[in-house]
Amino acid sequence: MTNSGNISFLFHLTPFRLRHRQAVRDWLALCVHQEGKRVEQLNYMFSTDDYVLSMNEAHLNHSYFTDILTFPTPSGQGLCGDILISIDRTRDNAKQLRVRPLDELHRVMAHGALHLIGYNDDSESNKKEMRSKEDQWLSQREFLD
Repeated sequence: MTNSGNISFLFHLTPFRLRHRQAVRDWLALCVHQEGKRVEQLNYMFSTDDYVLSMNEAHLNHSYFTDILTFPTPSGQGLCGDILISIDRTRDNAKQLRVRPLDELHRVMAHGALHLIGYNDDSESNKKEMRSKEDQWLSQREFLD
């Protein structure tokens, strides 16, 4: 088993709580390892649309809702950064996409880690590559109920 490093889950202004936390840590660490990286410190914070919007405005000068913001922390020891996820936006996206909210949440979690690894979604070809990687990661989950 791949060492899951230090992956933390924080909850801010939301009653949401992540299930299967250790299994999710192990899954993320395995996928990161398969990309040739290792986890040093990943902090996932789950919050509300309003809080993520305020962070989007403050840090990126963007005035729109988003499901995720990724903040890399430079490190020579491994993957390190903060990943802020809007539970409200993730749930709304799941409804619009007609997928299970848990699947959409895991996709967004993978998306944040992939950004930290170096994948981007700033062009159509990069979006396709990112989506392919997300699908690959999602297919490796063994803890769904």
